[in-house]
Amino acid sequence: MNVFDLSICIVTLQARDYLKKCLHSISENTQRVRFEIIVVDNGSKDGTNEMLASEYPWIHSILNQQNDGFSRPMNKAMGVSQGRYLLLLNPDTVVQPHAFDTMVKFMDDNPQAGICGPKILNQDGSLQKQCRRSAAGPWDTFTYFSGLANLFPRSKRFGGYLMTYKDEDAIHEAEAISGACMLIRREVVEQIGYLDERFFAYQEDADYCFQARRVGWKILYYPEAEVIHYGGRGGTRVYPFQAIIEWHRSYWLYYRKNFARKYFFLLNWLYYTAMGVKFLSALLINLIRKERFAGPRRP
Repeated sequence: MNVFDLSICIVTLQARDYLKKCLHSISENTQRVRFEIIVVDNGSKDGTNEMLASEYPWIHSILNQQNDGFSRPMNKAMGVSQGRYLLLLNPDTVVQPHAFDTMVKFMDDNPQAGICGPKILNQDGSLQKQCRRSAAGPWDTFTYFSGLANLFPRSKRFGGYLMTYKDEDAIHEAEAISGACMLIRREVVEQIGYLDERFFAYQEDADYCFQARRVGWKILYYPEAEVIHYGGRGGTRVYPFQAIIEWHRSYWLYYRKNFARKYFFLLNWLYYTAMGVKFLSALLINLIRKERFAGPRRP
């Protein structure tokens, strides 16, 4: 029997102030479910550990000596969790009233759902479009990075990756949801295991959703719960060039693992070449601009 309804698992690096705000929002806005919080710190030097010890001594803290990325430390948190549901949450998020309460109830009412994600908002209240996505097959990836998705956002054919043709206020199935806030049923973890640690960071959420769908679980977008996500704080800003490398490597690994065997080798090499060109251009661009970040700068 599980001790908690919800295990909230957070990986953090150099994000003390954001983490503090996140933890406060969880405590203030989650009243109907029994929850625990597990924080894995990737060697922060900004007082994160001291803040946790003095202000949140009841939180289960795991301290790494170095930056282990996202998947490996998140698996540590998931491994010690005791909840019926596991929630992957970024430290630079602010939970809105009753978001987790309603997500747990929604999952209880929909046993066919293995994973669900809330409506994730930018700071200005607009939808953070990456919170519901397709599985990022070759066509959707091409239309997204080529800009066709922006030209035809209401088209299912061209707007498939970010599902911009779907009503953002309607509950619906997705092929992937954002790991910034991802609720996973315990039975899914028992069936398919933890995150693939070959993904240092990025695309581990899409891959996990892919594996869950492969064995029959549904992935649901649940907009009645809302979470604000600042995005790109902590590790991405602390080690920008490492983030750029890992972001592109994760796309290559994700494609190779889940799609390469389904397509003719020439298409695969075209994909790899395009990703290599994009990687080199991202490095060059980030060498000359003031603010450095990994992926495309899109809301």
